[in-house]
Amino acid sequence: MRVFVTGATGFVGTAVVRELVGAKHEVLGLARSDAGAEALRKLGAQVHRGEMERLETLASGAREADAVIHLAFSHDFSKFAENGAAERRAIAALGEALSGTKKLLLVTSGTGLTSASGRPATEDDEPASSGAVPRAPETAARAFEGRMRVGVVRLPQVHDTIKAGLVSMMIAIAREKGFVAYVGDGSSCFAAAHVTDVARVYRLALDKTGGFARYHAVAEEGVPMRAICDVLAKGLGLPVRSIAPEDASSYFGWMAHFASHDMRASSDATRRVLGWSPTGPTLVEDLSKLAWV
Repeated sequence: MRVFVTGATGFVGTAVVRELVGAKHEVLGLARSDAGAEALRKLGAQVHRGEMERLETLASGAREADAVIHLAFSHDFSKFAENGAAERRAIAALGEALSGTKKLLLVTSGTGLTSASGRPATEDDEPASSGAVPRAPETAARAFEGRMRVGVVRLPQVHDTIKAGLVSMMIAIAREKGFVAYVGDGSSCFAAAHVTDVARVYRLALDKTGGFARYHAVAEEGVPMRAICDVLAKGLGLPVRSIAPEDASSYFGWMAHFASHDMRASSDATRRVLGWSPTGPTLVEDLSKLAWV
């Protein structure tokens, strides 16, 4: 299968490209720079020059492929709403290019962007309203349901020994503040998965998705913040402290909501439908092996 991948040179994107090439798929990766293009060639992918803001380059890449995996997103959280709007425009451009075909549009969302509350999020949970979260890739993609195959892969905290999603940002905050903090008793949780396990979900979804489907690339349903902070404190050589909920904003800044709320997620349906069984290291195992520089 010929697969067009946006965000192909990013953390998750690189793992997805490697997984697809290893499975003998023909990969067309989006690259906006010479360095990105060279990185894709080294992975065995073909290069499609373009970028998220140039919608015509997204459309032309989609038309050349049998399926599209959309991973591109700017993680500049100072412009979160603006970046969410750009993402919706990109998905619309990809959807229009595939409209009326039997091709697959597979977009990326987050397990923390659902309407679930007080329990692990499941694949059946609807996305949070765009008014509550200024990012709605799932809603943008589902607008094309019936006009092509549409799938959504929801990601937890994706990790290896280099990066770990929001936990990487917690490390930067701890260094700045001089201590590692969790809110309250530290019982709120992050769902997590190793990046290679996540990449397999995208590959498996290429053949399984018909009509509309949601997948949770979740290996660990919930890793307690206290456990995360304990391993960070040890690696950084910093003290660990509990802070009150009302102090979360002053410590975490824009990340206070994520650090304070339980974001557990289940992947039972995904494992059953795709035959997926994660095998990678746990989040705490990878955090204990980070290069603490």
